Amino acid sequence: MNTQISRRGFLCAAGIASASAALTACGGSSSSVSSVAGSAAASSEAASGESVELIVFAAASLTETLNAIAETYSAENPGVTFRFNFDSSGTLKTQIQEGADCDLFLSAGQKQMNQLDSTASAEVNTEGLDFVDSDSRVDLLENKVVLCVPENADKGIDSFDSLAEHLKAEDILFCMGNSDVPVGQYTQKILAYYELDEAALAAAGVITYGSNVKEVTTQVSEASVDAGVVYCTDAFSAGLKVVDEATKEMCGQVIYPAAVLKAAPNAVAARKFLEYLQTSAAGEVFESVGFTAL
Repeated sequence: MNTQISRRGFLCAAGIASASAALTACGGSSSSVSSVAGSAAASSEAASGESVELIVFAAASLTETLNAIAETYSAENPGVTFRFNFDSSGTLKTQIQEGADCDLFLSAGQKQMNQLDSTASAEVNTEGLDFVDSDSRVDLLENKVVLCVPENADKGIDSFDSLAEHLKAEDILFCMGNSDVPVGQYTQKILAYYELDEAALAAAGVITYGSNVKEVTTQVSEASVDAGVVYCTDAFSAGLKVVDEATKEMCGQVIYPAAVLKAAPNAVAARKFLEYLQTSAAGEVFESVGFTAL
């Protein structure tokens, strides 16, 4: 398999073997709600002997890593269990805004978090929403945006430059995230970087869309498209063939913020889990699939 990257020496497959093995045993669909069981509590909510179920809304690209980390956390803190909702950050933001119970929100983009944070600029938080406990908010991780092709691809797409040429020629089918999905927004910046007209390409039938990054990953892995743009971490988890990595000039930095919500049913336990996500133990799991812990 040719996984040589033409830009910035991308080594997404490098990681920690033990953490990677743990990830292999974990998984889940991008929009599913999953539970990770445990037995005792690490929070004041559980100190009285009651168990605590943390409700975590997280970007689909965090599915494998958070499931693995939650297993370890529940084993070390019996009584703390997890109910995960993995989907696009835009969908999760809307669900929170509509009143869904949530303790902790992990977004794949700053925009969706800012739209819920009263301390964010009014240019972004246009509705003046006040759902996020801004004191708890942290920039947790950095990801990378990569170009992937099916394993037996024969279109000669080996870089973003060649992707742009094929899109201009309208001789391929390309998959990207929707405009309300962070990975789609990063991809839009890449298209703009190459002065490509997304609307015209979509109208010509050259572009197909995924409602979250996992859907884009699936289309590439099933070879229903000729190329797709996803995160480094999703490419690693799905074993995709990565041919290039986007530079900061193309799409900016991919930062994942996290915050406890003001209406969190289990705020203290959520804060403690968020603190754990910033430890070296959790960082090793994140970094094993290509995240950079901040």
